[in-house]
Amino acid sequence: MRITHTMLQDNLLRNLFASQKEMDKYFTQIYTGKKIRRPSEDPVIAMRGINYRTELTEIEQYKRNASGIWKWMDHADDALDKATNVMHRMEDLAIQASNDTLTEAERESIAKEVRQLRDQIVDIANTQVSGRYIFNGTDTDVAPVQDGQIVAGEGRNQEVRVEIAKGITIPINLNPDDIFGEELFENIDSFINALENGYQADIDASIGNLNDSMTKIVQGRAELGARMNRLELIEDRLEHQAIIAEDIMKTNEGVDFEEAVTNLLTQEVIHRAALSAGSKIIQPSLVDFLR
Repeated sequence: MRITHTMLQDNLLRNLFASQKEMDKYFTQIYTGKKIRRPSEDPVIAMRGINYRTELTEIEQYKRNASGIWKWMDHADDALDKATNVMHRMEDLAIQASNDTLTEAERESIAKEVRQLRDQIVDIANTQVSGRYIFNGTDTDVAPVQDGQIVAGEGRNQEVRVEIAKGITIPINLNPDDIFGEELFENIDSFINALENGYQADIDASIGNLNDSMTKIVQGRAELGARMNRLELIEDRLEHQAIIAEDIMKTNEGVDFEEAVTNLLTQEVIHRAALSAGSKIIQPSLVDFLR
């Protein structure tokens, strides 16, 4: 095969352009810190990057879910703490009222305070977080206690579950009947009625009844605490997963600067050598002498 002068020029220019393209690639890697600028340069890296970003987006969403759950549970824990204090005060008043020597006026004074404490329990049972009632199951848009009476909707005893990790959901609410149910208000109303009518036997019985109601609230708070502990563990795992996903994504897409600089310098040497060799290979033609 005859190698013409034009063929030599074309091959030289093609190789020089390819060399310049390689130098531009390494320079861009150093400038941007990324291995590729567009998916077509390396589809495998691009697809892996999409998968890692999707995973990281999911983790960030789960972390936002966890933040919302913490807000819900913190308010619930604070509400149960206040309810426990209220019930403890009622029990103290019941013990005080069990004294046979109290006058009617003294019992009425206690009854007035108990009525105020009952209203406080109603306010606590109607606790809201971001406009949602947290002690009424899935009926979060309906106050669980209205006009002093429990509103028993279809979703009252349903769990409110939130996805906190892939395939993992946890209930964030407590069964309202276990803590702010009819039994609680019946015990309080019975105590008030006994005080107003001087039913000493019923006053004595209220001590145990109110203690039982308080115990259920304490048990509910303990259950909530266990869920909060689990949430903390899951949230910690999400943090580790996010760190791992970010590291893998950086390894997949990020450039090794030392390697990129070395490649750029090496390519520059190759390019200069190609220019030098090309200037010697391409000999002057007759046209050059006729100028």
